[in-house]
Amino acid sequence: MLAIQSTLVSEEIIEKHFVCDLNACKGACCVKGDYGAPLEDDELKLLEKNYPKVKPYLTEAGVKAIEKQGKYVLYEGKEWVTPLISGKECAYTIFDKGIAKCGIEKAYFDGKITFRKPVSCHLYPIRINKMKNSVEAINYDRWSICKPACKLGDSLKVPIYKFLKDSLTRKFGEEWYRELEVAAEELQKQSAK
Repeated sequence: MLAIQSTLVSEEIIEKHFVCDLNACKGACCVKGDYGAPLEDDELKLLEKNYPKVKPYLTEAGVKAIEKQGKYVLYEGKEWVTPLISGKECAYTIFDKGIAKCGIEKAYFDGKITFRKPVSCHLYPIRINKMKNSVEAINYDRWSICKPACKLGDSLKVPIYKFLKDSLTRKFGEEWYRELEVAAEELQKQSAK
């Protein structure tokens, strides 16, 4: 683990390769799983505020799920997450030519809102675990549905942290990301010896 500010970063974030391949996986991360996308506390207000502008993008089933369950739900009494449609896809999922995508992000790219999507989705395959003393552990989450992304990342030689530069900068800031780049360069030099 690499210590960067108040985070501990798994070396796998630097060593492993990853580039989403939506044509291969069809956006399965929006559809599969036991619960919706994890949400940060400030994102609850953002979902409330932006829902009227996101709603027109959503499927009828997604709107019904949100109206029944709420814009977010408490998973196992521990964590706020997005609601699911019949225990399957995220209620904010839309489909574009058979590929699952985010309705929130579609509204963002259309200039309707300034909230891109939950940061947990933007950061995937990274998952963040909160530890003691406000320290956050940043780990690589392996999921079989992402094998095409690993294969594409390997072929293009793109490390996870470079693929996720925008989302990591969004979450932790530019200074933090620069420190990560320096740590990655040092780690790569040590590995080359």
